[in-house]
Amino acid sequence: MQIQDLYTIYSQHPSIQTDTRKLQNGDLFFALKGPNFNGNQFAKQALEAGAAHVIIDEPVNFEDTRLILVPDALQALQQLAKYHRNQFSIPFIAITGSNGKTTTKELVSEVLSGRYITYTTKGNLNNHIGVPLTILSIKKDAEMAVIEMGANHQKEIEGYCQYTLPTHGIITNIGKAHLEGFGGEDGVKKGKGELFDYLRASGGTAFIMNDYDYLREMSNGIPVVKTYGTANAEITGVADTSAQFLAVKITGGIALEKITTHLVGDYNLPNVLVAVAVGNHFNVPEDAIKAALENYTPSNSRSQLIEKDGNQVIVDAYNANPTSMKAAIENFAKMEGEKVLLLGGMMELGAESIAEHIDIVRLIDRFPWKSVVLVGGDFGKLDHPYLYFSDSLAAKDWLQQQHFKGVKLLVKGSRSMQMENVL
Repeated sequence: MQIQDLYTIYSQHPSIQTDTRKLQNGDLFFALKGPNFNGNQFAKQALEAGAAHVIIDEPVNFEDTRLILVPDALQALQQLAKYHRNQFSIPFIAITGSNGKTTTKELVSEVLSGRYITYTTKGNLNNHIGVPLTILSIKKDAEMAVIEMGANHQKEIEGYCQYTLPTHGIITNIGKAHLEGFGGEDGVKKGKGELFDYLRASGGTAFIMNDYDYLREMSNGIPVVKTYGTANAEITGVADTSAQFLAVKITGGIALEKITTHLVGDYNLPNVLVAVAVGNHFNVPEDAIKAALENYTPSNSRSQLIEKDGNQVIVDAYNANPTSMKAAIENFAKMEGEKVLLLGGMMELGAESIAEHIDIVRLIDRFPWKSVVLVGGDFGKLDHPYLYFSDSLAAKDWLQQQHFKGVKLLVKGSRSMQMENVL
């Protein structure tokens, strides 16, 4: 079947699922495969659940006119996404980086929604399946699209660009994330930089944090570069750390004076500034930019501040790497009052893992804490004076026995550590 013919079917059934448990009547089901699953085995179940068509890439033991056999179901999904992308002439803004991708995506989308019909990545569907699904969720009324791109190895972002075809791009930062897959920090820089390589070749626009020398260097040759930062940029601002939540004093480029967010941590300053820069670039009214950023409330365990049992808890447990862990600890240390750390191990660091966990322990040593709890991962291989538990459920049992009142707690760790379980 030609991709044009598949697109005709998609146009009649523009809702796609890759999980039979989420199927609704009339959906298209793509039978994807992975190391531990084979969607082709669920073809009959998908049709019984109401799928309009099932796209398979292996023969099945029954016949049905609603089955569509293709050479590779994943490639068909990605090719369909590219065909759909080519129906639009609107800005497609791609966002990648080591830290802050999802928060930046949320803030940028909120700001753009103040003037435009904006479609964006749901949650963090930012991989080889999530990116095409996001593109295929964009409806004809779209005026803006914001696409988050995650990656843990080189050539991944390059591949996403081939069917996202971004017109604008943001690299939030380059840090120590997925070192194992990228082959070190230089590999991270090269891999994330594939977005700027695409913009350079296609004549796109990049938004860069001008404080970061490496982003200035990486953006060389891109036709249009818009800058934001604490100084020497088109949009400038600084963090007001006196408040419980991050407040940003805008110092140049736009008439706004101050934006008071519901985000915790001055490490979110670049995320706020790039949202201001994008909104300003696309002529979103200043009052709409301010309202969007001040009304946004984080969720999904990202820089979230919650009140629980008479304590203040910062939940930043969606992910962790050495760069984000260091920033979170240093920010937390600046807060007043008694403080408790509950930190999970950091994953995908390869040969650098032990050294990076040692560095985090040394950082913890520099500050006074009421209690420190380290959980799982390579924290268990180190000598340190802190409490250690093998998993977050054991840490939860410990926390429940403490009956803390009036303290602040930071909960952070890699996704596999499931540190939110302590609450």
